[in-house]
Amino acid sequence: MLLVHPVTELIRFIPVLIATLVAGARADNPLWSLTVVAVIVAIALTRWFTTTYRITGDQVELRTGLIQRKRLSVPRNRVRSVDVEADLLHRALGLAVLSIGTGQHVDKREQFKLDSLDAKLVPQLRAALLAHTRGSAEAADAPAITPETATPGATPDGPAVEIARWQPDWVRYAPLSLTGFAIVAPVVGLAFQYGFAQIFLKSGTVQDVGHRSAGVIAGVIALLVVLLVVVVSVAACARYLMTWFGLQVLDDGKTLTIRHGLFTTRQTTLDLARLRGATVNEPLLLRLARAAELEAIMTGTSPRQKILPQAPRTAVHATLAHLLGTDQAQSPALVTVPLRPHGPAAHRRRYTRALGPLAAAAVVMLTISLAGGQIPTWLWVVLVVAVPFAVALAWDRYRGLGHAVLPAADGNPAWLITRSGCLDRDRDCLEAPGVIGWTVRQTFFQRRAGVATVVAASAAGKKRYHVLDLPLAQAWELIEAVTPGQLGVPAGR
Repeated sequence: MLLVHPVTELIRFIPVLIATLVAGARADNPLWSLTVVAVIVAIALTRWFTTTYRITGDQVELRTGLIQRKRLSVPRNRVRSVDVEADLLHRALGLAVLSIGTGQHVDKREQFKLDSLDAKLVPQLRAALLAHTRGSAEAADAPAITPETATPGATPDGPAVEIARWQPDWVRYAPLSLTGFAIVAPVVGLAFQYGFAQIFLKSGTVQDVGHRSAGVIAGVIALLVVLLVVVVSVAACARYLMTWFGLQVLDDGKTLTIRHGLFTTRQTTLDLARLRGATVNEPLLLRLARAAELEAIMTGTSPRQKILPQAPRTAVHATLAHLLGTDQAQSPALVTVPLRPHGPAAHRRRYTRALGPLAAAAVVMLTISLAGGQIPTWLWVVLVVAVPFAVALAWDRYRGLGHAVLPAADGNPAWLITRSGCLDRDRDCLEAPGVIGWTVRQTFFQRRAGVATVVAASAAGKKRYHVLDLPLAQAWELIEAVTPGQLGVPAGR
């Protein structure tokens, strides 16, 4: 800690150091920046003297702070997940950062985080913090843990089964998730905000090109678009490698462990007793490449707890079958079960909602034209070109709409499987014990069409799972099939 915290704090305050360096250079006094560095280092060093923690049989406690003392206390039976991170500096020093998740959304400063622990102590600490996942009796007998009593390198976990492993060729799917645009867009926006566009447009080269043919300008724009796509793709691949390199998903029957990272390694351990299902996320570009992402539906963790990043659909389905299958007979059905379509009314609503705005725009433009107004020709061209795209969107949205119910059998719970979306399509697999309530919702237009949206409420994952535009008669059948005996009787029936 005496080395890690000063280094991390200096990196954190680089903008301040640059400002003081400039101010010192102008005042011809370099001591300004040295004084600021000394203050930052001194404050960082106090963390070693003011931070203590202990793990007793019932509690995990952390005390920190110099001027404002802070004490965090978490009951051990409330621990939902344990994350272990180590950046390059931590790894070089044999240290790690252990974070405890309790299922509550707290401010970053209120997170229970043990920084700069000896990496050899982490496996036993992690196992002790999740001891309640092995049964109440074992958790009750779990001893207090201290650095003196912990055995370096000890890992009480049983043998784990590897259910997924990252492959180098998965990198080709990284640009298809559009994360590269999220990286590059702020940089481009910042450049334009500081006048890059004006400098570029007023340059002599651009002015010279502007006086030539429109074909040259179109070629330059096309080249810039290609360059942007290449930069975005490279950025997405780099981010993918840094985040997911070396991914391993291990299942020991009680916990699920996810390890990944190139420069900063991260290891997340989740309690499988809180698993309520999984979501297969298939954005449009990934779907066209026969790839997908896999997220766990769990209580007490992130709403989008990712298990697999962009990966081939076969790998996603294999991992999904292992996660959700209670036996060899049921697990493949959760992956391959055909979904029930929602009928002609839902089909009609997909096209109405896709083509309706275009029809309204056409009526407005035609009215303006008949009234003597001038509508640019390019607006009509855009409107005509948008029609086939809207038709394709409506067709794909209905094609991706559906649901299925796997009834309970042989001691296994019933499952609700629902899918919807086009540009961002989700296939949610939610087990019946994870459903805590139902809502049958109808808008004005849904009542006219005789359909409804059924919402399954859950304490896990996204909290609400929608079955869109289901015929009203089938809504009650769906609720009864998933949770028999819990069907609410509608008014007037």
